[in-house]
Order: sequence, then structure tokens, then C-alpha cells
Amino acid sequence: MFDKLEKLEKRYRELELLLADPKISSDQSQCQKLAKELSDLTPTVKMLQDYQKTLQQIEDLRKFLNEKHEKEYEDLAKSELKSLEKTAEELKLKLTDLAKPRKHQKERDLLIEIRAGTGGQEASLFAADLYRMYTRYAAAKGWKVESMSSSPSETGGFKEVIFSVSGHGASQRLKWESGVHRVQRVPTTEASGRIHTSAATVAVLFEPEEIELTIDPKDLKIDVFRSSGPGGQSVNTTDSAVRITHLPTGTIVSCQDERSQLKNKLKAMRVLRARLLDQMKKEATEKTSQERKAKIGTGDRSEKIRTYNFPDRRITDHRIGFTTHQLAKVLDGGLDELTDALLKTEAEMEESPE
Repeated sequence: MFDKLEKLEKRYRELELLLADPKISSDQSQCQKLAKELSDLTPTVKMLQDYQKTLQQIEDLRKFLNEKHEKEYEDLAKSELKSLEKTAEELKLKLTDLAKPRKHQKERDLLIEIRAGTGGQEASLFAADLYRMYTRYAAAKGWKVESMSSSPSETGGFKEVIFSVSGHGASQRLKWESGVHRVQRVPTTEASGRIHTSAATVAVLFEPEEIELTIDPKDLKIDVFRSSGPGGQSVNTTDSAVRITHLPTGTIVSCQDERSQLKNKLKAMRVLRARLLDQMKKEATEKTSQERKAKIGTGDRSEKIRTYNFPDRRITDHRIGFTTHQLAKVLDGGLDELTDALLKTEAEMEESPE
């Protein structure tokens, strides 16, 4: 792995020298080409340099601890060493992913559907919490989020909400979110202070490329109707809402969030295409190795994958047995601890023999 990374670093140095050459800099076309290549290599090379620097710091601390020092300084060094070893492990995982991109790591735009499950109004409020969690995570990562469709509940939550996420790393960090998310907490409407268990279902769908899926227009039934959602008279006075039915499969998608019938139709088609591709891939999912099913799960949206326990401020991912007590941070969009753990398990699984 590191042979490849060292070659990239060597190429990075070569590009720096080339761009400093007056002959190259005078050729605008060549200069732009090399500058782009340098820009593409920069994140990987900087990460490699950080990793190398961290390893050197670890080595220095270990040498320090092999010598006799006052206990106070030794304790401080041990604490710093533990932190650096954790940083090195995280950097190594990220570098492994950069050096050994797997086929399923191709960047893809996503559609995420969140539906309130068991638990009534409390489930709809939890669905809204998950929506906020994912959109804040996306904002922190610099990903683009676009609302596709939503069905608000009476208490300010969501019966259903669909949105798209696109950006570098989005598909890798969110692809394992499909499944049942369970919450244990005291609802605001609960006078006795009794803890309730509710759930919401998350489905992560990949938006298909043109070559992956072709839909015959004859297979579609398209209905337009007046929006029944929020938005006042400007929304409800025209037939802007769209319902598309895919006749061969019976799949139905409705979209009414936009005032424009065309925009609603385009969004509904995107959701329909993603759902049909997901159905097509179910057969392939069933052929997934037993090891993957055991370690991370199949991505089946009926599978309970995670529990959010408010009394203990604890989140547990049941697929990999990972627990964190940073519940507030995670719900505020700090998902890296969870997604890093899932990516680490996936990397270990890929490297282990069949």
C-alpha cells in the first residue's frame, strides 16, 4: 500500500518542480493540466505526511519512555502516546481506502428516505431528528443536500422525508445507514416520565446512471393533482403535485413540495429511478457473502441497525457491536465516530481471506 503512496508523493514533488519551471508556467494549457493533477494529489499527500509525522512523534515518545524521567512527565507522555496511536490508526485506515479503492467505493449520489415507524407521533419526531442529523453531517462535510419530498406530521415531525445527498465521500460514509433506527426516550407528551421505544426506517438508495436503468415511458402512469401539503393558497390553487406509477412493478412515487409541476415531476422520476434500481439489486444483495451479513449487515431496511438511548446518552450500532456515549454530538451531525467504525470493519473484512 505505502509503495503506491510513496510514488504519489514522488509525483507530487515532481509536479511542484515542473510548475516552478518558467518554460512550463509560460504554457497556460500545460500549466493548468499539471496544476489540476497537483491539486488532486494534495489531500492524499498531506494525509501521508501527517501519518509519517505522527509515526515519528510516536517513535520519539517511546524513546523518551525508555529513559528514566519524573512520573509526572512519564504519565503525560503515556497519555500523548495513546492519543497519537489512535490518530495513526485512523490515518492509516483513510490512507488504505485512498490507496486501495474498491469497486463498490465509486462515488455515487444518494437518495435517503426516512419514514416514521412504530411509536406514533414520537416516531415522526425521531424521523425529524434523523433528518436534522444527516443534513447537519452533510453541511459539515461540504456535501450538497436537496429536498425531494416530505410529509410533515401534526407535531412538527415527519411521516416521511426524502432528500438527496451528493459530494466527495458521501456515498462511502452514508451507504450503511439503511435499516431500522430505534430510539428510547421520554416523549415530551409523556406526563409520567415513562420511557418509550419508537423507531424510524432509513433507506439509502443510489441514484442510477443512464446506462444502469432505462424506463419505457409506456410503463408509466402520471397523474397530477392539487397539493395538500403546507404552503398556503399559492401551492393549493394549481395542480402542481405529481404522482408517478410504474405499471410493471406497481411502484408509486408522489412529489408535491415544489410549486412547479415540472420540478415535482423531475424529482418524482429521480426517486422512482432510484427505487427501481434498488429493487433490481436486491437479488445481488442476497448473494452477498455470509461474512458481510454477519459483520455489517445486508443493508436491509427491515433490519434493526442502531439504538439511540437517551437516558444513558448512548448509541449502539448492533451490526458491529460499536457503542458511543456521544449521543448529543451524533444527533447534531457528528457521525464520524460511527461511520469510521463501519468503514474500519469493512476494510478489515475486505482484507481478510474468504
